[in-house]
Amino acid sequence: MTGTVAAPEGAAARLWLPGLGSREHTANRRLFVFPHAGAGASSYRLARHFPDEIEVCAVQLPGRENRMGESPLLSADAVVDALAPLIASRTELPYAFLGHSMGALLSFAVARRLRALGAPLPRRMFLSAHRAPHLPDQDPLHALPDEALLARLEQSEFAGLDRELQEFLLPLVRADLTVCETYAHRDEEPLRCPFTVLGGADDEGVTKAELAAWIGHTSADFELRLFPGGHLYLRGAEQQLAESITHALTEWR
Repeated sequence: MTGTVAAPEGAAARLWLPGLGSREHTANRRLFVFPHAGAGASSYRLARHFPDEIEVCAVQLPGRENRMGESPLLSADAVVDALAPLIASRTELPYAFLGHSMGALLSFAVARRLRALGAPLPRRMFLSAHRAPHLPDQDPLHALPDEALLARLEQSEFAGLDRELQEFLLPLVRADLTVCETYAHRDEEPLRCPFTVLGGADDEGVTKAELAAWIGHTSADFELRLFPGGHLYLRGAEQQLAESITHALTEWR
C-alpha cells in the first residue's frame, strides 16, 4: 500500500489530521501539531491541556499507529503535497502550527506551500528543537547500515525499546530521517507570520544559535524560548507548553 491515500477530502482529512472536528461546538481556534521523526499523532497528549476553545489536530503521517500498514513517505515534498491542500481546506478558524524536530521543518515547508496556494497563513508558528532550515545537516544518519544506525539511535528515545521493537520501527525512523536530511532548502521571501522558536536548554543536537537563525525566515515578530531538558524536553512539559501557547494566542479574534 502506498503512502498516498485515495479518499474523499473529508475522510483524508480525518486520516491525516486526527482531532479534526473534536471540538466543533466549542473551538474558535485550531492548533496543528507536527510530531518528531518516528512519532505518531498520539505522541504528546497535548489536547487535554488546552481550553475547549482550541482544537488540537495532530498530524498522522503514513507508517505509524493506525496507518502502520502504509509505506512511509521519503521526502518533505511528498509530505507537503499531501498535507497542504488538506490544511488549506480547513482554515475556516484562525490557526497555528506547532512542530517539534522533524515536525518543525515540515510545518515550515507546509506554511510556504500554503502561501503559494493563496491560503491563509498560520497566525503563529511554534517551531521546536530543529535548526533553521537553511542550515546544513552536519551529521546525516539516514544512509547508515542498520547496525550503525541503531547504535547512533541509542542516544534517543529508541534506547528504551527492546531490540525486536527497535528493528521493527527502524525502517520508519530511517524514512523520517531521509525526509529531514534530504530536504532541499530554497530561498524565498520570509513568511509574514510571527515565529516562536522553542528548544531544550540541554539539547546536544541543536544549539541556541541554530534555533535563533530561524529569525531570517519571518518578517513578523520573533521569540526564542528555552525549556529545561534535552531534545525531547516537551515530554512531561505538556502542561507548561500548552499554557505558553495558549497565552501567546490570547490576541486571536
